[in-house]
This record gives sequence, C-alpha cells and structure tokens, in this order.
Amino acid sequence: MGVNFLRLRPRPGEDVLLSELLSVDRVKVPLGSRTKSDVLRELVGLVAADRGRADAEPILASVNEREQVLSTGIGSGVAIPHGKTPHIDQLTVAAGVAPDPIDFDALDGKPVRLFFLLVGPESASGAHVKALSRISRLLRREQLRLDLMAAPTPEAFLQVVRSSEVP
Repeated sequence: MGVNFLRLRPRPGEDVLLSELLSVDRVKVPLGSRTKSDVLRELVGLVAADRGRADAEPILASVNEREQVLSTGIGSGVAIPHGKTPHIDQLTVAAGVAPDPIDFDALDGKPVRLFFLLVGPESASGAHVKALSRISRLLRREQLRLDLMAAPTPEAFLQVVRSSEVP
C-alpha cells in the first residue's frame, strides 16, 4: 500500500512533514459523511483499514473523548480531530474533503469541509504535538485550503500537500 509513517522521534529542529504522515489510502475525496459523528467514524475507518484493524471502535472512542473536551474545528472550514490511544502503534493521519459544509461546532461557528485526523500512541506525545502544529500552520494558508478542497482525487490532494511543503 506504500504507507509512509512519521519517525516517532524527529531530530532536533527537524520539521514534521505532513506528506510523510499521509498516504493515498488514507485520503478520501469526497467524504460520504454528512454529520460530525459520521465524519469521525469515516476518517477513523481509513486509519483502521490501513493499519489492518477490523475494529475501529477503540480508536474512535479516543477521538470522541478528545472532541468532548473542545471542538477540533479550528475555523476557516478546517477541523483537525485527534486522539491518543494504545490501539495505534505509530502516529497516523487521514484526511478528507466534504462536498458540502458540515456543522462541526468549530471555534469560529462556521461549518467545515476540510478534515485532517491525527491519531497515535501516548508514547508519541511530542511528535503528536509537532504534527498538530505543522498541520495547523499549513492550513492557515487560504490558497492551500482552497487547492485541497478542489482536489478531485486522493492523489491530487496528496500532491497539493507535497507541493506546499517544498522549500
């Protein structure tokens, strides 16, 4: 399946690359879900399938638990749901684009179309924070958000991500 995983201990000063965290198998364009809970289930399903797990429920429970603390809808049509769980052994990202905006209780009160799910083990807390920061920083760019939402295929989506990380 050509899956790339983030090294759990990036070297000091080394940037976490979103393109290293994603694979075509974990990008869904378009998402089939129309509600917040269904989007979370669909994205977790991509991670679970890619990791060879039939049961996504424990992973979904960790993401829902984090979501109850504070919505991960960060604004500008973007949500970065995430969770830590012993049911995943490496930091993993899934992404998707909803064809229509979804109410996600975002901090700016606006619906969301662009989703990045990040899950990993407790032991990867440092890398988890770096990855969240990297995703958040990249998605501040309006043109990048527009290009990702316009991507017609998972391959095109991943190419937009790769292009955005070229120095």
